[in-house]
Amino acid sequence: MSSRGEAGQAESLFDDPVGEPRPESAAGPAAPSATPSAAPAPAEQPLAVRMRPRSLDEVVGQGHLLGPGTPIRQLVERDAPMSLLLWGPPGTGKTTLATVVSQVTARRFVEVSAVSDGVKRVRAEIDLARRELGMSGRQTVLFVDEVHRFNKAQQDALLPAVENRWVSFIGATTENPFFSVISPLLSRSLLLTLEPLAEDDLREVIRRALADERGLGGAVTLEPAAADHLVRLAGGDARRTLTYLEAAALVAPEDGAIDTAVLERAVDRAAVRYDREGDQHYDVISAFIKSIRGSDVDAALHYLARMIEAGEDPRFIARRLVVHASEDVGMADPTALQTAVAAAQAVELVGLPEARINLAQAVVHLSLAPKSNAVIKAVDAAIGDVRKGLAGPVPGHLRDAHYKGAARIGHGEGYQYAHDHPGGVVRQQYAPDAVHGREYYKPTRHGAEGRFTEVLARIRSVLRGTGR
Repeated sequence: MSSRGEAGQAESLFDDPVGEPRPESAAGPAAPSATPSAAPAPAEQPLAVRMRPRSLDEVVGQGHLLGPGTPIRQLVERDAPMSLLLWGPPGTGKTTLATVVSQVTARRFVEVSAVSDGVKRVRAEIDLARRELGMSGRQTVLFVDEVHRFNKAQQDALLPAVENRWVSFIGATTENPFFSVISPLLSRSLLLTLEPLAEDDLREVIRRALADERGLGGAVTLEPAAADHLVRLAGGDARRTLTYLEAAALVAPEDGAIDTAVLERAVDRAAVRYDREGDQHYDVISAFIKSIRGSDVDAALHYLARMIEAGEDPRFIARRLVVHASEDVGMADPTALQTAVAAAQAVELVGLPEARINLAQAVVHLSLAPKSNAVIKAVDAAIGDVRKGLAGPVPGHLRDAHYKGAARIGHGEGYQYAHDHPGGVVRQQYAPDAVHGREYYKPTRHGAEGRFTEVLARIRSVLRGTGR
């Protein structure tokens, strides 16, 4: 769900550090810039900067944070001091939200970059904010971009200002704050998680940038196929969307029509024929899995790259790898499942583009691992018997014997505790009579599974009394 302004107003979510002048009606006169002569004229600013939202209602996406009654709405409407940590991928609106909060609450806005600024700058801004609060009562929003790049000592320098509410602190991070932000600062801040923009949100960003006078003002048009390609390239990042759109507008023909060829030339990214709802989706993922199964690591990496470039959901790719790790590798390399699950967790933790590396590692591991389909054959054979009605009652000696009266009806009678016997295995029937003696799991000789062949043979001989 998206919160959107009127059709003529432009909005987007992006993290560009340059702010738009504050409208008088929204928050009074804008705070003077420290170096006004250095700021480019509005027409010379990047499209992503020109299209910056000017109020919360102009923000596209992040409906879970901006709807009625949400914490950030309440904090803004009550004009109270606040401490926020904004966590999300690039281009989802961390800087935008910080700037808008400052504008609509008439606070002074100060941005500090953890990449280029140190403790000295932070302390100087805090001292200035403290003096202004004491002299005029005006509050300051201290926005620290890339706050995870501050070390512990640098983050400690923020604590007095946050603790005493000398500033309204807003920190932005693309990294998991539970790992990258010190506990005292995290515990004093409200953590808000931003999500990549949905396709409909990106299309709204494009539509408004094309039409709005602050943007391209109708000077160019974008063909539907090119718009689809642009959305795929954006990967949920509104700033990237507008950057690519602006690049395409600069090389558009005289009639202003931007087609896929123009967009490809502008951003140097070929359009990958891939429909996530159609044949390409199913054909490519099928070829991907079959290439891994066939141990062709190069082909598998090609299909991985193809899906990533086409904008396939990386979580879908990760899920298929987790399934494949058990279906086609299984006990031939038990660590394959660990790698696949770790890659899926990495996708959730860091997202694209970085998660492409984690996915590629899993693809390489699974492709080169020894293969076995014994696990899936075993479970499907067992399920097949159950569906045929081959179940039957649980043997009496295995039934629950912990409740009062169980012994009187023979539950648990004759059960032999495996740990009391050599090797932890004792002759005893575990399966119901209907399937007693069935062998579902038949290990191969591939990879690590080879050793389970001998282990399983010894265990079955003890269970059935044919060996020791």
